[in-house]
Amino acid sequence: MRVLNHQDLLDLVNGAAIYSAGGGGAPEIGYEIVERLSSEQHKVRLVSSSELPDESRVVNFACVGATANVEYDPDAAVRTLRALEDYTGSPASAIIPVELGGFNTLAAVDVAARSGLPVVDGDGAGRSVPEVHLKVYTIDGIPLTPMAVADLHAKNIVLVKETMDSRGAERIARVLASEWHHTAYTARRILTATQVRSSSVQGSLSRSIDIGRLLRKSVDPVKDILAETGGIRLFEGVVEKIGKQTAEGFTFINVRVHGEHGYAGNLFELKAKNEVLVAYHDGKLAAVAPDIITPIHSENGRCITAERLSEGDRLTIIGIPTAEKWRTRKGLELWNDVLKRTDIHEIYVPIEQLLSK
Repeated sequence: MRVLNHQDLLDLVNGAAIYSAGGGGAPEIGYEIVERLSSEQHKVRLVSSSELPDESRVVNFACVGATANVEYDPDAAVRTLRALEDYTGSPASAIIPVELGGFNTLAAVDVAARSGLPVVDGDGAGRSVPEVHLKVYTIDGIPLTPMAVADLHAKNIVLVKETMDSRGAERIARVLASEWHHTAYTARRILTATQVRSSSVQGSLSRSIDIGRLLRKSVDPVKDILAETGGIRLFEGVVEKIGKQTAEGFTFINVRVHGEHGYAGNLFELKAKNEVLVAYHDGKLAAVAPDIITPIHSENGRCITAERLSEGDRLTIIGIPTAEKWRTRKGLELWNDVLKRTDIHEIYVPIEQLLSK
């Protein structure tokens, strides 16, 4: 077990955001969570899955909704967890983030600390994802329900006993989030210790802290982040045009980037549904989910989430190979369904193979 200090938590925000594909909520909200935890002297305990007793009940926690509309009420978030515990009649032993992102990872950390529980060094995706069911647990057939869904201040709480499949649970959570100003809290997918050890992406919070520390100390953060993650520099340029729309519990974003430096005269396009899902270089496919496409600041290497991009921003767009589980047949089937419903019809090609073409 490791107790995370204030700097560890700030590094976690910045490191998790690198894996966010431009989603996962704004890191600025993650910083606010860190400052509240520190000022209120809550202890954040990070545990590896191997430390969990076999009888542990590990709850996934996250916010759901459009990234452009995220706010956070820590007391309401904890009440959402309590509602699930009361419904099932069993207390949680630990919390695990559903994904990596500058805000959503910290929301899980916050709920764990405020509840006196450890947070597991792992997550359900190894990146940020646009839909609730899009987790590695779904590949392994682990049910998403029972699930508690609450609005921003937990004035309305809905308990979902079971659904036909995990996508059905996604639709329920998404519709509720859309009704509640595009934001909801969810406590869901109760895992055994064995399932945490075998199904989740392991060690991802520690890796994120290491990435955040590297960003803070490096004199060439972009180069060092690429080396540390096995990532690829996809493009450098200036944001020329942005289109944004919030609907159905999502933020849809289209971005055009005009190249500079070695990319002068070239055009790069990004398409996001909360997270960046596909990128094109001069009209040709440059990367597609589940590989991670993240816009970062060209000087300090920090992620700029897609909904916070502005015309004139200078970006480096990086690509990071996804967790191997997403590249399995079942993993790609889940992503293909999401992409098609976002009007993206590209056939997945690993990012490192696209680069060599």
